[in-house]
Amino acid sequence: MTEPRKLYVGLDVGGTSVKVGLFLQDGTLVGKGSVPTPPIVDEAGYSAVTNGIGQVLAEADATTAEVLGIGLAIPCPVPADGIIRMQANIQIDAPGLEAALHAFCPQAAVKFVNDANAAAMGELWTGAAKGRTSLVFVTIGTGVGGGVVIDGKVVAGAFGAGGEIGHLCMNPNEERACGCGGKGHLVVSNYLAECEARGVEPIELTGPSDSKDVFQACREGDEVALAAMRTMADYLGRALSLVANVVDPELFLLGGGASASADVYLETLVERYRAYAINVNADTPIEVASLGNDAGIYGAAYVALQAAEA
Repeated sequence: MTEPRKLYVGLDVGGTSVKVGLFLQDGTLVGKGSVPTPPIVDEAGYSAVTNGIGQVLAEADATTAEVLGIGLAIPCPVPADGIIRMQANIQIDAPGLEAALHAFCPQAAVKFVNDANAAAMGELWTGAAKGRTSLVFVTIGTGVGGGVVIDGKVVAGAFGAGGEIGHLCMNPNEERACGCGGKGHLVVSNYLAECEARGVEPIELTGPSDSKDVFQACREGDEVALAAMRTMADYLGRALSLVANVVDPELFLLGGGASASADVYLETLVERYRAYAINVNADTPIEVASLGNDAGIYGAAYVALQAAEA
């Protein structure tokens, strides 16, 4: 008789879809799917999630009895006590969903984790940071987020703010406000400010701070875009040097949508980081993450595995 597999489910709960990944203990992905994200606040919402898991299990010829852990990567702070107190872009009743998942997979440990922290853990498990024990994962998009891993464990923080490096104040004289209300925080919207300062018309953007368009302009030699990129690299390099003084990771990894354009700014970022860093960690590698949009499901499953084995 074949021995039951030990399986772990990673859920990445986004604004439009819930991605589902089914993994073996060694990080092998054996099933994958997604369902539209409903308001996860009642039985209909809970059922949408459990049905999505059930579909992936069926396609992998697996049973709920084999699932020993379920991790959920969600886009909001998840403090160390696991109690979610603030939500921004999703509607979720965490205790209700947890109860529904326990009912669906009675043997499974259920664990919530911030989505950036989950991505960091995914890269640690099977991605670009495999074999390391510490890293800082930086998500670069319209804003900047992060995940910190020390001794193989994600740093959530007492209030869920662990890894929120995007809210480091890099320019106290900045007048533009961050989404949190603070000013001078890490953003990738320097291009429009640079255009305004120079009195030139910006290129057409598909969003208010579409970094992809700006980075393409850099490739084409647009001096304003290049100046904005250098400002971004300078701020980010200084921010990473500050983080390094507190965390001293083995590796910095760049993820998020703007990581696809790392060819434009990585060399400048490394140069600026080294200019600000102290000697002992000035050579900390800064690399591009490898799991892409799947990092969340990998990391959520890995956090679930750790919870199941605790």
